[in-house]
Amino acid sequence: MITTDICIIGAGPVGLFAVFEAGLLKMRCHLIDALPQVGGQLSEIYPQKPIYDIPGFPDVKAQELVDNLMEQINPFHPTFTLGERVENLERQADGSFFITTNEQTVVHCQVVVIAGGLGCFEPRKPEIEGLEAFEGKGVSYMIKNPELLRDRRVVLAGGGDSALDWTVFLANIAKEVTLIHRSDSFRGAPDSAEKVFELASEGRINLILQSNITRVSGNGHLQEITITGKDKTVTTRATDHLIPLFGLTPKLGPIADWGLQIDKSAIQVDTTDYATNVERIYAIGDINTYPGKLKLILCGFHEAALMCQSAFKYVYPSQKLSFKYTTVNGIPTF
Repeated sequence: MITTDICIIGAGPVGLFAVFEAGLLKMRCHLIDALPQVGGQLSEIYPQKPIYDIPGFPDVKAQELVDNLMEQINPFHPTFTLGERVENLERQADGSFFITTNEQTVVHCQVVVIAGGLGCFEPRKPEIEGLEAFEGKGVSYMIKNPELLRDRRVVLAGGGDSALDWTVFLANIAKEVTLIHRSDSFRGAPDSAEKVFELASEGRINLILQSNITRVSGNGHLQEITITGKDKTVTTRATDHLIPLFGLTPKLGPIADWGLQIDKSAIQVDTTDYATNVERIYAIGDINTYPGKLKLILCGFHEAALMCQSAFKYVYPSQKLSFKYTTVNGIPTF
């Protein structure tokens, strides 16, 4: 049995930063993730994707951010169970929990923090004729290695941050980049949208708005897409790759049976400390929901900080949280 103060379910960026905040308060952390490595979606889905909204970094690659977080938390010696999925939660008489994974690893902890990392995210697939037949043959739902797209013709579909950021990034790599969006405005950051419009005006990308991809075709590999505009105009475009970027659908798995308040596959929390309706269980990052929620990494960092301040009372019930700042062997602590 593994004994710790806080068990964090999810070793993505928010879960990793929670280790740092907990470490400042001398709370030990053990992390469980169904993926075989830390980093969550950043490492598994888009390690080379540039991220532009991390304070202090004009841009940082996703995997680089994960590596930096691992270096930041190293002084606090977190432990990990990777490649295993949480299956069971059992509350003890003293309020603590036993958590059991599908490989029968047991963790005893005072506090549970759900930070995503459930290994159950599926891409949202648009309704396009022939799409699944070309999966892995020119159609993919993520970009792990952008170098594979160098000097290729690439079509991106979507209107969120991921579609915008990849359009800007691939403009310097691919032979031809086309972004197709069903509307004439974007859901992503205005600054990113402005960059896309600038690239289009300069002729460096093709921007097709108020249109949908309705069909894909090819001979063993993707060769052509069919585009239908809102005015019913139908055109075709030759391409080597199609990457629909419509987000991911989370699946809570066994956690859905823990008595938590769920709203559309997200866990409802109190924004005072990001506690759930079940005492000693918190939810931070993309897995939670509340009025005004923004699914940004930096928001998850904020949630992790407040959560740790609240969790302290369960780990050290007889102590009052002190904010006197000191340094021990070069490690900041309270």
